[in-house]
Amino acid sequence: MEIGGIISAIVIGIVIGVLGRLVVPGRQRIGILWTILVGILAALVGSALAAALGVADTDGVDWVEWLIQIALAALGVAALDRAKARR
Repeated sequence: MEIGGIISAIVIGIVIGVLGRLVVPGRQRIGILWTILVGILAALVGSALAAALGVADTDGVDWVEWLIQIALAALGVAALDRAKARR
């Protein structure tokens, strides 16, 4: 992954984090900063996972990669919310 890919993953990660938070039902007890960090991590891991599966580079929009990233962000937001709820 080149520096341009990392920067775009961070920018996309912000959007992915917010979308992942919207996918999780109910009210989350985590702040927007945690949501953004989870989104950035999900975008980076999702891009690597999509590349490993061979679906990262397609003609047009990479819908499968986006779905993987959003699913990972939703899982991350839900896991972090549950961890905060146990405190």
